Amino acid sequence: MKLKVDKVSRWMLLLLAVAFCNFAVAQTITGTITDAESGEPLIGANVLVVGTATGTVTDFDGTYSLNVPADAKQLEFSYTGFAAQTIDLNGQTTINVEMSSGELLDEVVVIGYGTVKKSDLTGSVASLKADDFNQGVVVAPDQLIQGKIPGVQVVNNSGAPGGATTVRIRGSASIRAGNEPLYVVDGIPLDGRSALPSGILIDGASTEGVNPLAFINPSDIESIQVLKDASATAIYGSRGANGVIIVTTRKGRAGEPTLGFSASVATSSVLKEYETLDADAYRSALDQYGLTGGDFGGSENAFDAITRNAFTQNYNLSVGGGDKKGSYRVSLGYQDIQGVIQQSNLERYTANISGKYNLLNNERLDLDFNLIFARNNYEITPITTNAGFTGNLVAQALQWNPTRPLVNPDGSYDIELGSTTINPAANNDAYIDEAVVNTTIISIAPSYKITDNLTYKFQYSVNSGVGERRAQIKSWINVQSVEGRGIAAINNRTLTGQQFTHTLNWDYDLSSDISLNLLGGYEYLKYENAETGLLGQDFLEDGIDYTNIIQSASPGSRNIGSFTDPVNELQSYFGRANLSFYDKYLVTATVRADGSSKFGANNRYGVFPSIGLAWNLAKEDFISSGGTFNDLKLRASWGITGNQEFPAGASQAQYRFRSGGGLQRAFAENPDLKWETSTMINVGLDFAILDYRVSGSVDYFVKTTEDLLFNSPVVAPAPPDNTTQWKNIAGEVVNSGVELGLSTFLVNNDNLTWDLTVNAAFLKNELQNYEGAPITTGALFGQGISGSRVQRLENGQPLNAFYTREFIELGDDGVAIYANDEAFAYVGDPNPDILLGLSTTLSAGNLSVGLNFNGAFGHQIYNNTANTVLPIGNLGSRNIDANLIGKDPQESQANPIKSSSRYIEDGDYLKLANATVTYNLGDLGNGVRNVKIGLTGQNLLVLTNYSGFDPEVNTLNVTDGVPSFGIEYIPYPSARTILLSLSATF
Repeated sequence: MKLKVDKVSRWMLLLLAVAFCNFAVAQTITGTITDAESGEPLIGANVLVVGTATGTVTDFDGTYSLNVPADAKQLEFSYTGFAAQTIDLNGQTTINVEMSSGELLDEVVVIGYGTVKKSDLTGSVASLKADDFNQGVVVAPDQLIQGKIPGVQVVNNSGAPGGATTVRIRGSASIRAGNEPLYVVDGIPLDGRSALPSGILIDGASTEGVNPLAFINPSDIESIQVLKDASATAIYGSRGANGVIIVTTRKGRAGEPTLGFSASVATSSVLKEYETLDADAYRSALDQYGLTGGDFGGSENAFDAITRNAFTQNYNLSVGGGDKKGSYRVSLGYQDIQGVIQQSNLERYTANISGKYNLLNNERLDLDFNLIFARNNYEITPITTNAGFTGNLVAQALQWNPTRPLVNPDGSYDIELGSTTINPAANNDAYIDEAVVNTTIISIAPSYKITDNLTYKFQYSVNSGVGERRAQIKSWINVQSVEGRGIAAINNRTLTGQQFTHTLNWDYDLSSDISLNLLGGYEYLKYENAETGLLGQDFLEDGIDYTNIIQSASPGSRNIGSFTDPVNELQSYFGRANLSFYDKYLVTATVRADGSSKFGANNRYGVFPSIGLAWNLAKEDFISSGGTFNDLKLRASWGITGNQEFPAGASQAQYRFRSGGGLQRAFAENPDLKWETSTMINVGLDFAILDYRVSGSVDYFVKTTEDLLFNSPVVAPAPPDNTTQWKNIAGEVVNSGVELGLSTFLVNNDNLTWDLTVNAAFLKNELQNYEGAPITTGALFGQGISGSRVQRLENGQPLNAFYTREFIELGDDGVAIYANDEAFAYVGDPNPDILLGLSTTLSAGNLSVGLNFNGAFGHQIYNNTANTVLPIGNLGSRNIDANLIGKDPQESQANPIKSSSRYIEDGDYLKLANATVTYNLGDLGNGVRNVKIGLTGQNLLVLTNYSGFDPEVNTLNVTDGVPSFGIEYIPYPSARTILLSLSATF
């Protein structure tokens, strides 16, 4: 599918040329918004032209600049916890506002391809600003919102610096296609992948992934909006089924140049160590089991040998300013995060340049531009999620016999050549894996006010990711297939995205009581991905970096590989109408038609409609006269969205080259392949009482996903080579639930303020109307269990339900007893029934204390680590789980390693994610303003009965294309962090 970009662009440019004439001249209003009591500037306060969607927010010094239509009459000013004000313009060009505590703000929130007043929303949209974000050592935007929004689950897959996360909005809806939300940064839809190239396979497995959002400096983020229901997400069509997260970066404001600076340093340690035996306990266990070998006479803690108290530093510098013709902002950032595992690190350099300028005397042409750049330098450790028991550094440390010294008397490492027992300290030195990922996003967006009510905007962006990775394992370590040989690889990856978006926006008051906003648009997106690599073995010189002499590898070991994914193109037409009657009755209708190169020839385009209705009950006389409610709005929506997160070219026949020559068919074509379809119904209620001191929302939703995407073997008569085919299978994934959000000002006076925010979601997930064979996933790894699977997708069960043997007890002989002759049964669910978040801030004078909790309840975790890494059979050679000792009956060393419910544990937890104490020193002299110092702790407290490293875990593995969920297998451990920060403006 090829887009006629040139025709569309020429048509739009012709429209602009015709429209370039002398319309009524607009005007620019500037000013400063401050707290009436303290005089402090209000950062992020909203300024809106009454009767339009034109608005802005204040900068970090409380200033704003806004181009308003010539016929504008009033501006509305609002800020959270303060009374909104509406001020007549009357020819003024400077309006300074002092705001007092009072009504909940009617803020402007960013939605797809535009903004809207919160009071005019008909869909389920959550909005967070910088003051609401989580504090501490944060790498990516998704970590800023963890525990903050009802129905949004954020799980850190790894404790490594820049490690990947799993984000679910209202549960998992797909059995195979991606369940991650769509991320949109400053109007640019992201690809969702990182340009980090592949590394060396360790024991047949790859190292953990990284967060694809790690190129965004959290200090540059102004706000994050989460779009949850179909009324809000249908504007994104075939990419909106899993929800949409919109990230808006900070922009410059008119006024004198203002310099902002922040710095922080932090120290981190392992949150929780796995309970294994120390040397004395190990010797005691040897005696209990009557084992005469296995005592090397020493005392060693191998886990301590590979971990450290890590140090982090973070510095940010920004400057912004402007005048009535435009504004700019430039920021630089540097972050160096040491991991708690030695030899792991993320060093990040970031830059952001943005501006908005008015280019014509009639002030109708605006030009927005934005540059985001990041250079991420990774040092990666040999920690894998799908290797055998010898292929993971953490496993090697946990298994190391605590009576055996890591270092010989002469200072050399204790390395037993030919053995599967690998010295973790030595392996961490022998494995060197370094990567550089450069990400650049450039966006330019001119807009022209054709009339006072009609605006055309064009946005073009390029998103380029370039990664290089150099990895090697020295020949002196006893790693299988590496010992005596060594191995090295150089891999390069390029990931490129382009965007062409044209929109027309018409804002018009049909009468004094009826307003209409119409949006129409055309968009073309293109994504490309390619990788090349070199690999070699048998290096003769250990003192030289193997990746610099890869040409000296033995000829038979050299391997050159490359691939290019089929181009992923998406062509779309979309429209939205917002209609308001008397500010009481609101209607939003949206439709998007997506044509994707991923879809089959017989299903090239999909159409995704939605409608949302809202009733501002608080403006009805029968509600307002009672005086109970300051705000009361009923919302209802219905809509259809899609999910096209499957490989590009999946509908076409694909071939791969065999390593020995010739072609092998990889995928069979399917001209009928299409997107997954999600239909969602949402009903919500927003309210505020007691003069806005208590406000909140309640939402009920049902989301039904059908046309499920699955990659399965082709049945006879099938082509040779075990060909698979992507297809849509019958069945539905149904997610339903209730979301609650409540915010209160418990105390609010001149000397003391105390606020409390609580959010909760009660969720249910089930596969329905599926008549196919059960689909197994949830592969386990480790000694004696490779090939076992413990999760299953079957009609009437939640996704990824645990399906394995039901453990009863240990028999008198120390061997496990299972129910029903070891028949498999459903024994648990990894999907939480309840998600909980709680935030509170107490302020007295210049001192404030903030606490943020998050938790999940009603789910289980499979502890693959306990199952296969530390079994009782290790005793005498390797370490074991400390909880296996002192039991009655005593477990037999002959007890076979098997998957079972014995290793399924309750995953309930409540975590004090971060706690922050801040003191505002105020202004220091005339040049230094708003000086603040802060102390933040992360992961200070975890309440759980889970025995592993961290109940917030998801060791992501994919089995036959189906991802697992809720399994822990020797992950990179989480960290507890203490951070000291300083910030000021100049």
